[in-house]
Amino acid sequence: MTVRRTLAGLLATAAALVPTTAPAAAGNGTGALPFGSATTVGLHNTYEPAAYRYLAEGLDTGTGMIELDLWSDTVTHEWKVSHSNPLGNANNCTAADAPAQLYAGGANKNLEHCLDDVRVWLGAHPGAGPLVVKLEVKGGFAANLGMGPDQLDALIAAHLGDAVLRPADLLAKPDGGSYATLDEAVRAGNWPTRSALAGRVLLYAIPGTVEEHNPFDTLHTDVEYGRHLRDLAAAGRIGRAELFPAVHGAAGGDPRGRYTGADAGIRPWFVVFDGDAATYVNGIDTAWYDRSHYLLVMTDAQKVAPQISATDPSVDEATARTVQLARAHAGIVSSDWRRLPAVQSLVLARG
Repeated sequence: MTVRRTLAGLLATAAALVPTTAPAAAGNGTGALPFGSATTVGLHNTYEPAAYRYLAEGLDTGTGMIELDLWSDTVTHEWKVSHSNPLGNANNCTAADAPAQLYAGGANKNLEHCLDDVRVWLGAHPGAGPLVVKLEVKGGFAANLGMGPDQLDALIAAHLGDAVLRPADLLAKPDGGSYATLDEAVRAGNWPTRSALAGRVLLYAIPGTVEEHNPFDTLHTDVEYGRHLRDLAAAGRIGRAELFPAVHGAAGGDPRGRYTGADAGIRPWFVVFDGDAATYVNGIDTAWYDRSHYLLVMTDAQKVAPQISATDPSVDEATARTVQLARAHAGIVSSDWRRLPAVQSLVLARG
C-alpha cells in the first residue's frame, strides 16, 4: 500500500530525525538503531577535485558514504584513484598524518593515502560515523599480476587498522560463536548499533564501468571478491578480509541468482546491493532488502520521478527525496549533492 504524503509532512518527518549539526554523531538520537535499520546519505565520486578541494571537506558534510574510484596499476603495483586515468592519480587526497594536514599540501595521492585521510579525519571527530567507503574498481582486479583481493585487503588493513568493520566482525555472535555466512548473520539482525560503530568504516566494492564493458574480462570484481570470501571462510581465515562485495545493478527478486554453476556458493557472501534508485522504486520489492537487513544503496537519487537537480537541489527538495527513499527501504541514498551538509548528515529510520 502506498501512502501519499505532502511535502510538508515529509519534511516534518525528517525534521524529527535529523541531526542539527554536521558531522552526524552516533548520539544524535539514532545511535540505538542497528546499522541495517538506518538510512543515511552518500556522496558520489567524493575524491574528485571538482567536488571538493580536499577529501576532508567532503567528510566535513557529515555524509554517511564517500566513493573512491580505483585502478590497479600493474606496472607500479599501486592503487590509483581517479575517474579515467588508469596510470595516474587525479584526486583530492593529501596523505595526512595529522588533522592540520587534511586541508593543506598537494593532492593526487594513491589509495592508501586517501585511507590515511579518512583515518585521521575520524580520529579528529570522535563519535562521527559509521562511515561507508564505496570502492569502484574501475578496471577490475589483476590478481595474476599481484593486484588482487589479497593485496587490497593488506593495504586497507595497514592504513585503517581496527577502524574497519570486517566481514568477520559481522559473523561473530554475541555469545562467542560464529555465523556460517554473512547472509545468515545479517538475516539474524547481527548488525551492531550505530553508536557501537562510531568511528568505524565499512568498505564495499562494486565492479567498475570499464570492467563491466570489457568483453575480454570474464571475472568481475563482485565474483572475484565473493570467491575470495568463500575461500577464506573455508580455510578458517575470514579475518583477513576487509571488504564486502556488492551485487551491482538494480534487479527484481533476489539478484544473487545471477551467480550460477560453481559460483552459486558465493551467494550467501553478498549482503550489500548497489543500483539505480529510479529502477528500485519502479516495481521492485525493496521491502525484501529491509526485512533481510541487507544494505541497499540507491544511486542517482535525483533521477526518481519527478527528477530534481543532480547537483544543486534545494534543501527541501533533497530532504524530501531522502525521506521518500528511506521509506522505500534504502540504506544509503547516493547523489552529487555536495553543498548540502544539512542533507548529507541526515540519519533516518529506514522503511
